[in-house]
Parts: sequence; structure tokens; C-alpha cells
Amino acid sequence: MKSVPLQSNKDMPDDAATNNSVKRSSSKSDAVTMRDVANLSGFSPATVSIVLNNAPLARYIAPATKKKIEESARKLGYRPNAMARFLRSKRTNSVGVMFFDITDPFCTPILRGIENSLYQASYLPLMADSHNQRNRFERYLEMLLDRHVEALIVVANWLFVDIHLLADFSKRNIPAATIGWEFPGDTVSSVMVDNEAGGRLALEHLHKLGHRKIAFIRGPKTLIDSAPRWKGVQKFAHSVGLEIDQSLAMQLDEEFDPNSSFEGGVRFTEELLRRKRKFTALLAFDDLTALGAIRALIKAGIKVPEQCSVIGFDDVAMSALSAPSLTTVRQPLEAMGNLAVNIVMEGINAAQEKRDWTITHHRVAPELVIRESTRAISFSTADDK
Repeated sequence: MKSVPLQSNKDMPDDAATNNSVKRSSSKSDAVTMRDVANLSGFSPATVSIVLNNAPLARYIAPATKKKIEESARKLGYRPNAMARFLRSKRTNSVGVMFFDITDPFCTPILRGIENSLYQASYLPLMADSHNQRNRFERYLEMLLDRHVEALIVVANWLFVDIHLLADFSKRNIPAATIGWEFPGDTVSSVMVDNEAGGRLALEHLHKLGHRKIAFIRGPKTLIDSAPRWKGVQKFAHSVGLEIDQSLAMQLDEEFDPNSSFEGGVRFTEELLRRKRKFTALLAFDDLTALGAIRALIKAGIKVPEQCSVIGFDDVAMSALSAPSLTTVRQPLEAMGNLAVNIVMEGINAAQEKRDWTITHHRVAPELVIRESTRAISFSTADDK
């Protein structure tokens, strides 16, 4: 048989050489129904419905019947109609998860904790990022309500303003919880780290290492974490007779970008160095601020931790990866996400059982994580500073 040589691309029409797409029909294929499963299995649609919906009467149906119906459903690729199920049960098995800015490294481990706990509970997270915009936050809340989520979790990770929009969820008997913010009143539960205890841990660590001339970069005034962290610092300083030099205390600006604290750490550390006031350690509001401070110190030829120790707060992922790795006060972020899910799941169960549930405000304990950016002060460093 004479073979026919393959035609080269240059001999083919332009459209034939480049068009490798396959056209598909735009019409929807018919969905597999319970009646289809009934026809294949040989049982009545009513029996099939009882089995596939796991209705109370299912316990009276023979195991062999159940097995044949379930095998038929799998063979046909039957999937329950979520909308029909909702109309019957008024359940969506979904929880709204709202972030103010998901680019904040603070959010990642919290999201992991939320997602993992919801997965174990067979609930679907419907996630939204409001980009720190009030209008977007409001619109997403409306959309989540329209989709009949059974609960809401809000991760307030930077400048969460005092708003009362969550009241709609309370009015509709939908449980809600915030992470990183304690909402005023008794309508929304909350999960927060004990910021005051964290501030104390940070300064106590530096003090034990022999540091007395310590610089501080505090958090923005309106941020809920800032005041209690500073209160913890002041309380510990008072308890050991340590005088805080106010000329070494700076405060981050009010910014809606959580990642701006890195630039703030660079800028304020440079300002401290320009003042030529000596310090052997720097306590930063959060990890990004601390990493910015380290950048400025190294740029100025100051070795960390040999000449200046630095400590942060949060323990975001990059803290362990920096050089030097960052000593910090850890928030148990993933566990906080888990706890928020447990709180709203209790509310969901209570709502289904037509009973009240308790609004709770949890304060979780922080943990000191010692890495490379802090060390005991040397006599030579103390004299130089």
C-alpha cells in the first residue's frame, strides 16, 4: 500500500495549522435523577429517595437494598441537588469566612485552621476578602446572607473598625465569631490572643538577656492589639524597675495595608539611629515590623543579634525563614481558627435544636519562640551602647 506523506505545516492553510480546538455543545446534559437510579436499581423512586437522603425510614430498609441503590447511584454519577436539599431541610452546610485583607501573613495559618475544622465537620467555607474596604465588606455580608450560610467567621487582621453590620446575623439567629477583635456587646463571639501577656513575655525575654537600653516600635493607636501589648510591656517594666526611655519609643502610622508595617519598621529604625540614642535591643509591634527593623540595622552596619537584639510578635511563616531567624511571641493562629469553628458549630447545633447558645470571648495564651535574633548582652556591647 502506497503511503501518503504527511503534509507540512507550511503547506497547510493557516487556520488548519493553528486551530486545534474542539467545539463542544453549549447545551447542558440532562442531570441524573433519582428516577434514573430507581430504573437501574429496580426499586421504587420512594425507596431510592429514602436511601439517598438517609431519611429516618432508611433504618428499616434491608442492607442489600441500600447497597444496590448506592451502587446504581455511583454507576450513574448521581449527585444530590443542593438547592432541592436546601428547600427541604433549610440547611446549606456552609459557613461564611470574611477576611479584611487576605494578603496579611497573619491570615494564612488562621485560614488553615478554619478550613481544616470545617472540612472535618463536612461544612464548606465560602471565603471573601474585603480588601480593607467597608463597602466591599458590606456587600459580601449581603451576598453571604443571600446564600444562606449557617454561620460567619470574620478575621479582623489589621484595622477592623467598630461597625454594627454583623447585627444582621444576630437578628437572623446566625452564629458569628470574630478572630483578632472582640466585638462590643453580647451578640458575637470572639477569639483573641492575650496581647497583654504577649507584651510582657517579649520584654521579659530581653530583660533576662541583660538588655536595659531598649527601643520600641509600637502598633497604630486605633488597632485593638496595640494598647494591651504596650500595657504588658509597661507592667513588666514597672515590676522590675526598668525605666522606658520615651525617646526610644516610636509608633506605627495608621495604614490600611498590613504589609506596610515592614516599611514602618525600616523607617522608624532609621529614625532611631539618626537620633544617635544608644540601644542594645528593639521590641517591635509585630514580625513584619521586626523584619523591617533588622533590614535597617544591617544596612547601617549593625549586626543582629551581636550588637542589637530584635524581637517580634505573631510568628508568621517568614519569621523562621529570615536571616537571622526571628525571635517572636507566637499567636497560636491555626488553633485560633479551629476554636472559632468550634464556637460557631456549637451555635449551628443550638439553632437546629431550637435552643440558646452562649456568646463566648476566648483569650488564648501566647508563647515565646526563641530564635537567632536575640542573645544575651555582652559587656563590650553594653559599654558601647
